[in-house]
Amino acid sequence: MQQTKTILITGASSGIGEATARLLSGQGHRIVIGARRVDRLKSIADSLSLTGGQVVYQPVDVTKLTDLQQLVDLAVRTFGGVDVIINNAGVMPLSPMNALKTDEWNQMIDVNIKGVLNGIAAVLPVMNEQNSGQIINISSIGGLYVVPTGAVYCATKYAVRAISDGLRQENDRLRVTCVYPGVVESELANSISDQAAATAMKSFREIALKPEAIATAIAHVINQPSDVDTSEIVVRPTASPA
Repeated sequence: MQQTKTILITGASSGIGEATARLLSGQGHRIVIGARRVDRLKSIADSLSLTGGQVVYQPVDVTKLTDLQQLVDLAVRTFGGVDVIINNAGVMPLSPMNALKTDEWNQMIDVNIKGVLNGIAAVLPVMNEQNSGQIINISSIGGLYVVPTGAVYCATKYAVRAISDGLRQENDRLRVTCVYPGVVESELANSISDQAAATAMKSFREIALKPEAIATAIAHVINQPSDVDTSEIVVRPTASPA
């Protein structure tokens, strides 16, 4: 029988985060969602509650450790603990290095790397006290190979890969998974300000997966027995050459 778990999800207002929240709620799990767009969170929570879901939400900026700690506190206060955190929030403003978009570089470092570290830091004390838990970090196929315009983005996703594997090796009680989605329909590309990179992404996304495909993979990882740790999982379109 599937165990009901309390699951935190960042970046849950759209895309992979929203799809995962909806799927896991439908499986009976208790869901705690966070993102910056509180109106979207409320809409998702309300719709899931109507179908019997147990969902609470809170605005979260993952670049702020205190926001993640407050999300964890909400989970503990409402549901008594935290079984899983999905560090999903991310940004992807691709551009050539020569464009010198240093503000965007820093944004990716703050959200994609520091945001994951903040999620880990917020949840580790609770999971260590419970002597159980699962940390799922969303990287990207950009964490497996580098493409032009993606040097900094890929660097942040390589970092997520390194952080995940290091954390896994340090723990024999906590499960740690790094997920590498291929191209997925989402709002990530909306942050691309470089016109050439934006145009290239449009053609790349012609074979994009639905976010539900990644949600299904995440659910599979979560629902494995406690002695099974799927440390890495890559999900890409069948038609993707890379």
